[in-house]
This record gives sequence, structure tokens and C-alpha cells, in this order.
Amino acid sequence: NDYEKIIHQRTNTTPFNLAPQEEGTGVAVRVMKPLEATELSLETVYEKFHPSVQSFTDIIGHYISGERPKGIQETEQMLKVGTALTGVGELVLDNATVKLQPPKQGLPYYLSAADFDTLLQKQESGVRFWKILTIVFGFATCAILFFLLRKQYRHQQERWHLRQMQEEFQQAQERLARRTNAESGETLKRVCVVCLTNAKSCVFLECGHVCSCIECYWALPKPKRCPICRQAIARAVPLYNS
Repeated sequence: NDYEKIIHQRTNTTPFNLAPQEEGTGVAVRVMKPLEATELSLETVYEKFHPSVQSFTDIIGHYISGERPKGIQETEQMLKVGTALTGVGELVLDNATVKLQPPKQGLPYYLSAADFDTLLQKQESGVRFWKILTIVFGFATCAILFFLLRKQYRHQQERWHLRQMQEEFQQAQERLARRTNAESGETLKRVCVVCLTNAKSCVFLECGHVCSCIECYWALPKPKRCPICRQAIARAVPLYNS
């Protein structure tokens, strides 16, 4: 890639005045610090290119360094007498001389070859561009913020829904556990205490305990005793559930 750099620069300034196009008005404005002005376009009055002469050693050095000078461009630019300029800056009355100088508040200082309306339109177009860019970036920021908030809201909704489902599932599990425990308790109350399989189907006399099925009663060793109170069983009366 090609690039340019300034080796030497010399600037000569000569005080000059801005005078209106109408002759005989006698009003002139002395321009101060013209090189600090924006859009000061100078006309090139001299230009010459001096190609570089390279020896064999220079070629090797340029190959190692990766840079090869093409030459030196010598130019001379100036603002010719009679050039039409539009100046925008701070006007100061110094004795009988009106001076145009850069504003002290840091505002832009213009010396342009365009007329005032063109310069004003250019500045307004720049302001309009930045306004449009600000609005676009503002809308983009609002859209991104809305998208992030909407995503966060959906995430919170999903977490709340998941937590609600977990609570409902836990409550269902607790209800099922209570129902299972109740059914297990009722089943144990009706089951024979000996085999834990068959339902209780007889009453032992004289103690009156209902704790065994008829099969386990016949399987009890003699003398038959109640498995609950160990009292002798006189007889067993069948129990019928209607």
C-alpha cells in the first residue's frame, strides 16, 4: 500500500483584508490567523515530483525493511489575490480596524471559497445528518432495550411458571402420600395380625379381640391363645362384614 508523509513544511503568511465586491464602500476586514480557519482551500501554483535514485545497497535495505521510497513531491500552495472568500468568525473593532479572528468560545472559524448560503446549507446538512444518526441510534437503543426487557420478562415468566408447577407437583405428591398412608392404615386395620395377608374374619371369646383370620385361628397351637392378650380362647365366632 502507498502512503505519504510530510518531510518538510514551511508556511509564510501575509496579512490580507476581506473587502466587499462593491467598490468605493471603504470597508475592509483584516483577517487574523487564517491558517486556523476551517475549509481554507489553497490553490496549487507549483508542483514537481523528484523520483528517488536507488543504489544496489538501497534496494537490499528497502527489501529487508519492506519500504521503498518512490520520490519526493514538492508542492506550493497559496491564496491568490482577488480570491472570493466567505469568512465566519468573531469580529473585533481595534481602533479603526475591523478584525476577523477565531471565536474565543472555541466555536468554528471558517474561511471558505463558497458563498454564505452554501456554507450554511453544508453546516445544516451536517447537523441534519447527526440528528438523523442520533434518532436512528436512539431507536436502535430503545429496540435493543425493549428486546432485553422482553426476554427478561419471558425468562421471569418461565421461572414463575416452573416454580408454580413444582409447587403443584409437590402438593400432589403430599396429597398422594397422605392418601396412601391413610389407605395403608385402613388396610392394616383390616388385615390378620398373624399372616398379614387375609382379612380378619373371627372374634375370639372370651377376650373379644378381632385380630385373626379363620385359617390362622385353626393354625394356632394348642392350647389356643389370643395373639393380642395371650388369654385362652374358649371359642371363635365367625365375623361377617356386610
